[in-house]
Amino acid sequence: MTKKSAAIGNEAPGMAPTIIGTRPVRPDGIDKVTGRARFGADVNLPGSLVGAVFRSPHAHARILNIDISKAQALPGVKAIITAEDLPVISEDMALINNQPPDFRDLSANVLARGKVLYEGHAIAAIAAIDEQTAHQALLLIDVEYAVLQHVVDLHQAMEPDAPLLHEHLITKGITPAPKKPSNIASRYEQVHGDVEAGFAGADIVISEEFTTQPVHQAYIEPHACMAQVAADGQTDIWCSSQGQFMVRAYCARLLDMPLSKIRVIPLEIGGGFGGKTTVYLEPLAVLLARKSGKPVRMQMNRSEVFKATGPTSGTFISLKIGARKDGTLVAAQGILCYQAGAFPGSPVRLGCMTAFAPYNIPNVKLIGYDVVVNRPKSAAYRAPGAPMASFAAECLIDMLAQKLEMDPVALRLLNAADDGTQTAYGVTFKHIGYRQTLEAARQHPHYSAPLGPNQGRGVASGFWFNIGGPSSAAININEDGTAVVTTGNPDIGGSRAAMAMMAAETLGIPYDRVQVLIGNTNAVSYSDLTGGSRVTFAVGMAVTQAAQAVIEDMKRRAALLWSVEPAEVEWLTGNAVLVAEQKQLSLADIAGQAARTGGPIAAQANINAQGAGPGFATHICDVEVDPETGHVKVLRYTAVQDVGKAIHPSYVEGQMQGGVAQGIGWALNEAYLYDENGRMLNPGFLDYRVPVASDLPMIDTVLVEVPNPRHPFGVKGVGEVPIIPPLGAVANAVARATGVRLFDLPMSPPSVHKAIKKAARRRR
Repeated sequence: MTKKSAAIGNEAPGMAPTIIGTRPVRPDGIDKVTGRARFGADVNLPGSLVGAVFRSPHAHARILNIDISKAQALPGVKAIITAEDLPVISEDMALINNQPPDFRDLSANVLARGKVLYEGHAIAAIAAIDEQTAHQALLLIDVEYAVLQHVVDLHQAMEPDAPLLHEHLITKGITPAPKKPSNIASRYEQVHGDVEAGFAGADIVISEEFTTQPVHQAYIEPHACMAQVAADGQTDIWCSSQGQFMVRAYCARLLDMPLSKIRVIPLEIGGGFGGKTTVYLEPLAVLLARKSGKPVRMQMNRSEVFKATGPTSGTFISLKIGARKDGTLVAAQGILCYQAGAFPGSPVRLGCMTAFAPYNIPNVKLIGYDVVVNRPKSAAYRAPGAPMASFAAECLIDMLAQKLEMDPVALRLLNAADDGTQTAYGVTFKHIGYRQTLEAARQHPHYSAPLGPNQGRGVASGFWFNIGGPSSAAININEDGTAVVTTGNPDIGGSRAAMAMMAAETLGIPYDRVQVLIGNTNAVSYSDLTGGSRVTFAVGMAVTQAAQAVIEDMKRRAALLWSVEPAEVEWLTGNAVLVAEQKQLSLADIAGQAARTGGPIAAQANINAQGAGPGFATHICDVEVDPETGHVKVLRYTAVQDVGKAIHPSYVEGQMQGGVAQGIGWALNEAYLYDENGRMLNPGFLDYRVPVASDLPMIDTVLVEVPNPRHPFGVKGVGEVPIIPPLGAVANAVARATGVRLFDLPMSPPSVHKAIKKAARRRR
């Protein structure tokens, strides 16, 4: 599904890179394709035990009693824990720096306390000498439940008489505060301009309601970890996650341990996409290791991953847009309701902020509701909250284009956000390339290619903020002049290669002279998660600053060797140069004499990166719909994106193609299915239908490069934008192929067939 991309744009001002923009082999590639790389399930310490989790069979029930006596008596069982083994987290300890997550909720999700809130909710965990004994012990745990009414449907959960998940949950964001609890955790309001006046000046108003279903990130590697606790309490955790510092902080707070007592060793990660930005097994493994005195290894099976880890939210979205006869958008309004799962914290606010961000609309009012239901707690999934909101907004834009008989790209160009556009959430855009993605899409051969019977072409756009944040990097120069870069972020998309390329480019040495390591929490300074499309931007900035510090030290050392002032020395293409005397020393020359000039050569940078460049994309999708079965075949797909500067174009293309593949699955097939008892019907890849190679066309990519001046190489994040437009692009293509608009995802064959037949009956 790879197709060579085109690149549009210019280099960042003043740069003439020799490594940036090339396509070297990734440093971790050989180990991964040969099986030598270590993932979460690959660590096996001597004498280690196997951990397993007892999970609720009910969607909602009060726990009356847990009897673990029979399981404890089983030979080979070394430890059993329940929520009684977890510290009770007080209200003042619930948040760190007033930021989510709420650790009371996270603790209750790790092990149910008092009630189970979804099928698969963890109740107890066991450590035994082998897997067979552990699972035999699970069967001996006896839990007495009082089964309660459950609610998995978003609308039903919002009703006044709905079964309450949390008896003390009072809706935040409403003044005065409600007196009665409900399943609505919070209300968010975003207002820009005067919406009533905007609609009063509109010639055309279009409104519609949309729904999307929860979908899972569907990473290949299940959650897995190993924990070991020494006699003095020093704890080591090996795990696959999107952030070793996150795992350390979360475990420390959940287990009431000092950070200094926990070391987290990051392993390779077999997919995350936002789903590995929290903890499930790690605190359990630590407790079991502490209680048993042995290392404990834990791994979820695929059913547990689906039932007990976070999908993204299902949604109900009602939107309305107003426009003048020439297509100028004047107002947008709507309500967005997002499922949070069993505990508050859906990305509804992000949905409100991103829905209409690609457009310059003077009057916008959006209200969001965060709603708890008896489903697993939602988790991040690439651009959390944005794909669902974009789906609704982009469908309305396409409906407006059809009503005006206007080209859908031309309509978007008329209303496109530019530099200086103030967003509905308050930020003023700078150095954005949205308009350039539209122009590139319109000029692409795909956009003018002919279509056949039952075929349609859809267009959609998307936006993501991109972020920076705390980041660290260290560079050590070996005696032979090679460089070792250490960062604190797991590599989930080729970031080792990007870091090596930026370090090599800055130092002026070949790419293969740089090695990149991912340090454990004791080996490198703190870094935020690998997520939010931040690593190449933020950590790359730290790497570049550390490399610059190394260069300044090299110039100083060369000056000592030449007995001149450092100001007389320049650094050119990996060499210290004394221009006046036409002398030069290579990095290797200086490193080899480091003992004469002050000892080892190293530098580090610890920054709070600011100035992330927002990302925009425009996608084109062609589909063919079989009117007899409702099957939708994606024929051709082109993704155009402003990437700032593609450090390694192959990995940028891979991010774009991966996001498209996931978005197509979201649009056409994927959904959590439940029976009348709130039990998941499709917890596995046989029944939860993700796209496979035969479902997808070759995915063309166009890289638009509008450099971000806040980054030394012009970088903008690229990982999240690609999943935003596909939902709308596919939906718009289906509408144009069939003449029937579907407002509910997924657009599975039965849904499409039903809509076609219903429309045919209306025409008759």
